[in-house]
Amino acid sequence: MKCFSHNKKNKLNCQKKDCRYWLKHKKYFNCGIVVAKESDKLTLESIGEIFKVTRMRICQLEKIAIKKIKDKIKKPH
Repeated sequence: MKCFSHNKKNKLNCQKKDCRYWLKHKKYFNCGIVVAKESDKLTLESIGEIFKVTRMRICQLEKIAIKKIKDKIKKPH
């Protein structure tokens, strides 16, 4: 069983702060994977709250990510 499944099942907050998915957010047991699995649709506002940044910053990051994906798709292999 993966640690995020174990923590969620047992309602334990993750203590592995060196994990790349660790977040300081007790609602989701401090785990980014739990956030992704539990939250089908998150608003920019709620994502900003999770990562402690503004909704506007999340919007900027979203636009950058979409542009990078589009650029990758357009490049011939």
